[in-house]
Amino acid sequence: MPEATTDRDPVYRDTGNLIPRNRAAHPVPYDPDYKTSVTRSPNLPLLSMDSTLTEETGPVFGHTLLGPLDNNLILNFSQGRAPAVGERIRVHGRVMDEHGRGLPNTLVEVWQANAGGRYRHVKDTYFAPLDPNFGGCGRCLTDAHGNYEFMTIRPGAYPWPNRGNEWRPMHIHFSLFGHSFGQRLITQMYFEGDPLIDRCPIAATVKSRSQLDRLVAPLDMHGSRPMDYLAWKFDIVLRGRRQTLFENRMEGL
Repeated sequence: MPEATTDRDPVYRDTGNLIPRNRAAHPVPYDPDYKTSVTRSPNLPLLSMDSTLTEETGPVFGHTLLGPLDNNLILNFSQGRAPAVGERIRVHGRVMDEHGRGLPNTLVEVWQANAGGRYRHVKDTYFAPLDPNFGGCGRCLTDAHGNYEFMTIRPGAYPWPNRGNEWRPMHIHFSLFGHSFGQRLITQMYFEGDPLIDRCPIAATVKSRSQLDRLVAPLDMHGSRPMDYLAWKFDIVLRGRRQTLFENRMEGL
């Protein structure tokens, strides 16, 4: 069991062998409808190996590395001088391991397009205007129970050069560092009810509908604030430790 923690100084360090990845739950690496996957997909079968000490330890992030507005994308780019333009939203949830235990002190980073569907990036040539008060990046550490939250602007959909008239659904990119390098995760969060999800070749690389639905954040009216913002709840599961013995082979604590 994890040790006792406080909100300011979590000491949870659950190191040890990680549960092997479930490859069946991952998007397919090669999908001709997502044209860049054709050149980027591996040519040889993937190898599955036990986790090593390097994957099972570190890194550690401290609260002193984060600024007071780092998780508020509405204000952090302008340092509070002016708010970003768009629909204010709250994105929140819980980061857990595969046994449902909250993961405190986990670094959660996000990046996204602005309300018009444009990223603040030199290679984004979409003609939607840039918001001078929106940078599109944020970060936070989970609390003692694995909870996180961001205030941001709902991102816009945008076109991309794949096949004809293709549009990406509204989405937010997530990057997480759990309590070991083996718990590194990069993923995307979609919004409940967005009709573009079912038309997106990138989302379609997730062949299991139940797995794709796990990337869709439901609207959370209980976490919303009247006359202010709507909320979406996005829980994230990282790899945990093996918990049981199997025949004569150690696979757990």
